[in-house]
Amino acid sequence: MSRKYFGTDGVRGHVGQAPITPDFVMRLGYATGRVLLERTAMPEGERPSVLIGKDTRLSGYMLEAALEAGFSAAGVDVCLVGPIPTPAVAYMTRALRLQAGIVISASHNPYYDNGIKFFSAQGAKLPDDVEQAIEDLIDRPMLCVPAADLGRAKRIGDARGRYIEFCKSTFPNDLDLRGLRIVVDCAHGAAYHTAPEVFHELGADVVAIGAQPNGLNINDGFGATAPGALCEAVLREGADLGIALDGDADRLQMVDARGKRYDGDQLLYAIVRSRAKRGPVNGVVGTQMTNLALEHALGRMDVPFARAAVGDRYVVEMLHDRGWLFGGENSGHILVLDRHTTGDGTVAALQVLAALRESDSDLASLLGDLHLYPQELINVPVVKGFPWKEDRMIQGALEVVENRLSGRGRVLLRASGTEPLLRVMVEGEDAAEVLDAAEELARVVGEAVRRVRQDPAILDR
Repeated sequence: MSRKYFGTDGVRGHVGQAPITPDFVMRLGYATGRVLLERTAMPEGERPSVLIGKDTRLSGYMLEAALEAGFSAAGVDVCLVGPIPTPAVAYMTRALRLQAGIVISASHNPYYDNGIKFFSAQGAKLPDDVEQAIEDLIDRPMLCVPAADLGRAKRIGDARGRYIEFCKSTFPNDLDLRGLRIVVDCAHGAAYHTAPEVFHELGADVVAIGAQPNGLNINDGFGATAPGALCEAVLREGADLGIALDGDADRLQMVDARGKRYDGDQLLYAIVRSRAKRGPVNGVVGTQMTNLALEHALGRMDVPFARAAVGDRYVVEMLHDRGWLFGGENSGHILVLDRHTTGDGTVAALQVLAALRESDSDLASLLGDLHLYPQELINVPVVKGFPWKEDRMIQGALEVVENRLSGRGRVLLRASGTEPLLRVMVEGEDAAEVLDAAEELARVVGEAVRRVRQDPAILDR
């Protein structure tokens, strides 16, 4: 399926550059509204309604207004909730029985990026065919319904409180967090006024960092993509645990009392291992980036494992297809489908904390025999449309490395769905060999990119 605007997680880019401009976002809202009208059966006299939330980026105000205008022109009502985590939008869309949820966020990216991503009425990412239908309308002339049929907008003032209560409801009623000192890093993002309250109201002594957003500091030195600040704070505060979320709070990393960091693969295993003590776990879905050690550890537990394409939406799709509950990515997207319909950093952290409470142990003990294999990921900047799959030098170098690691590791080259990057990942038993292989592949990719920059006609051949 050809995609002109949508990536793996909605539409994303630099603010002020296509497609993240006010006029495009207004047309995106209009096109989405028209698709909803065509595909939603509403009672006579009623209009579809959508929820719009955002993270703490300054550009969110501008894009929110543009989206609101586009939906109104299409004849769709809008509910505005202001800064709130991405998974909160998924929850509120379901709870209010709305037809779609929209999040204005670029997730873990810097403040100068932004994006638009969508949830269905069921709180899941939009199917590919719906996104394609929206794309098909975006570049057509934008019209406007008659004045009497314009969509209306209203603000929902209690969304934050409702989401906090929802998160708490995913934690066992017979457990609490009393006696735990927890550092919560909100990345100066959307969870700054929700996550600390969730853990505090469950009894923890909470120290919040990265909780003073100013519109420009989201993900800047804090959060799941920069866990160093959390490690330092846990040691400084003498805390038992640290929890790091990203800008829109759907990713999770954790740190133990010694300052050791645990990624999404490890935290997913901790949750699954705890659940397996209560009864059979039908299976777990990871991605092409999931550490091979997790697959092997689950195999020792007789838990089936499958890999989806990179992107939490594809993990969710495979979970639904197989009727499984648990999945995730090493970046920190963790799916626990009997608790939420989408990845939620706060909810995932609560599942790990429940496992800790039930076992009366620490994170290292929860992981048992899981020891991650060394993994190197190098992001190489590329030009748009870079034909890396057809480049003979890249494919030759890839074959050499794969043969060298045969049986002892694996290699993955993958174009980012959100940034102009080619991700070079090498994983294996020997750390030095893995690093050498990743750097060699990245060097070859870099040389190929330089050739294209010098001779852009290569892209047309």
